[in-house]
Amino acid sequence: MNHKSGFVNIIGNPNVGKSTLMNQLVGEKVSIITSKAQTTRHRIMGIMSGDNFQTIYSDTPGIIKPHYKLHEKMLRFIDLALEDADILLYITDIKEKYDKHLGYIEKIKKTDIPVILLVNKIDLARENELEPVLTKWKNMLPQAHIIPVSALKGYYLPEVFDKILELLPESPSYYPKDALTDKPERFFVSEIIREKIFLNYEKEVPYSTEVRIEEFKNTEQILNIRATIYVMRDSQKAILIGNKGEAIKNIGIQAREELEALYEKQVFLDLYVKVHKEWRDKDGFLKSLGYNA
Repeated sequence: MNHKSGFVNIIGNPNVGKSTLMNQLVGEKVSIITSKAQTTRHRIMGIMSGDNFQTIYSDTPGIIKPHYKLHEKMLRFIDLALEDADILLYITDIKEKYDKHLGYIEKIKKTDIPVILLVNKIDLARENELEPVLTKWKNMLPQAHIIPVSALKGYYLPEVFDKILELLPESPSYYPKDALTDKPERFFVSEIIREKIFLNYEKEVPYSTEVRIEEFKNTEQILNIRATIYVMRDSQKAILIGNKGEAIKNIGIQAREELEALYEKQVFLDLYVKVHKEWRDKDGFLKSLGYNA
């Protein structure tokens, strides 16, 4: 077989399982995962290589109605994914309404890029629920290759991979064969911290929070990290820190334990909390955090 390589871009609405799917396909945790919508904010590439292929998966934020510049940047990542894909993976799930964000469905209808539509979370389907859903999507996107899956359970993911490999164009590798992602280490450290915030806080706090890595010193024995967590209001800062600092201490412990397992060495993690009002609408600040789309 001639060598195949290409960009497989994953798009869909929030909470349909895009990040879970990519982590399963890549075989590593590349995107953070929580049960909250809008956990993914960036476009994140996960690279899987074999002797005769290289698949560059691209996880994207969920499709949302923008309320501030951060959302606009997130939507731009989705638009770029529609433009530069060799294969488009559109993810829905067994419970999702068909008329959600029809504008993107219309864009997909008009594309000449091969489309694979995955109906996720079939492990949650009731008896006789799946077939009508598949029929509805086939009518909406007749050009798509439709595969029902459970990303969480791994159901039918080998069939997804086989279809991707079939549709990939012939091309040399775009990245070294041992590459896992295009993102730097600092990015994933900030994402791990942000994931712990999403998992431990409710209401507006996770959505008002961003993380910047100020110092990253990786020696043979110890990894030293200093990170700033930005919030928008003093009240959010108080909630994030918690009584006598117990809440932020807990975030640090959870993040440090995951980082020590990842790097297999001792990690010193210092967390600071700062207020940056309206950071979600500040172009310069967003650009400094990698929202460059």
